[in-house]
Amino acid sequence: MDENSSIRQFAVGQLQTNCYALISDGACLVVDPGAQGAQVAQALEEVKVEGIVATHGHHDHVCGVAALKRLTGAPFSIGWADAERAQNAMELSSHVFDVSQTDLEDAPAPDRLLREGDELVVGNEKLVVLESPGHTEGGIVLLGDGIAFMGDTLFAGSCGRTDLAGGDHATLMRTLRRLKAEIPPSTVLLCGHGPATTMECELATNPWLQ
Repeated sequence: MDENSSIRQFAVGQLQTNCYALISDGACLVVDPGAQGAQVAQALEEVKVEGIVATHGHHDHVCGVAALKRLTGAPFSIGWADAERAQNAMELSSHVFDVSQTDLEDAPAPDRLLREGDELVVGNEKLVVLESPGHTEGGIVLLGDGIAFMGDTLFAGSCGRTDLAGGDHATLMRTLRRLKAEIPPSTVLLCGHGPATTMECELATNPWLQ
C-alpha cells in the first residue's frame, strides 16, 4: 500500500461488522457500511468518498449503504450475484437477526455490478475483484497491494458460515483453496468481523486452510 494511503476501521451495527475506509490522496472508498451510514459519512467529512462497495449482500454489510450514498453521492458497487440479495437484505435476514434498528435500510440498486478481475481505483490504490462464493453466492474479495478486504469469506482462525440463505459449504471450501494459492502470504487480511490477520498466519493456524 502507498505510504500516503491509510485505512480507517469502524465497527458498525449489532453484529459489530468491520466497515473500512481506504483513504488515498484525499479520496476514499468505503467497504461494507452495514449500519450507521450517516455516522460513517460524518466521520469521513475531511475526505471525498468516491465509492461504496459491499463484499456481499447480507444485511450487516449493506444496510448503511443507502444513508451513506445519500450523504456523499458516491456510487455503490457489489458482486453481480448478490445485488438482489442486498436490495432485500432486511427481509431475508429478519427471521434470523433483529433488523429493527431505525438506521438500517435495504441497499439501493447498485451503480456497478462487479465481476472477476474488475478493478476499483481510489487515489493511488487499486483493488482487484476476486469472486469468492460460498458464504453467499456473490461474495467478493478485494485484493490490493499488501491488503485484502475479505468480507465474511475468511476470519482469523475461522471462515464464513454457510448455514444462511445463499451459503454452500463445498463452494466455500473451493473458494478458500483458491484464495490460499492466489493471495500472497504477507498480505494483511481485513476481515468482516474480528481482528485483522495475515495470510501467512492463517496458512499456519487456520484449520479451514489445512
